[in-house]
Amino acid sequence: MRKSQQNYRERLEERIIARIAEQNKIPLEKAMDVYYHSRLAEKIYQGINGIQYWDYKVLVDILHDTEPALFASVRSFA
Repeated sequence: MRKSQQNYRERLEERIIARIAEQNKIPLEKAMDVYYHSRLAEKIYQGINGIQYWDYKVLVDILHDTEPALFASVRSFA
């Protein structure tokens, strides 16, 4: 992976994690756990279907819709 692609992906992940934390009113550390345990994180890392170029807000919405179990454990923080 080229350095510019890696930097882009890292910034995308930062925005996704911040959005997860904000929407769920949880600490960033917990939002990181949610994100890095998701199938979405793996798809972004692998660049499947160019998903890494989608808007981060859309990706968080998709994560909520497709992997709701990840958020069940964070509800106690909200």
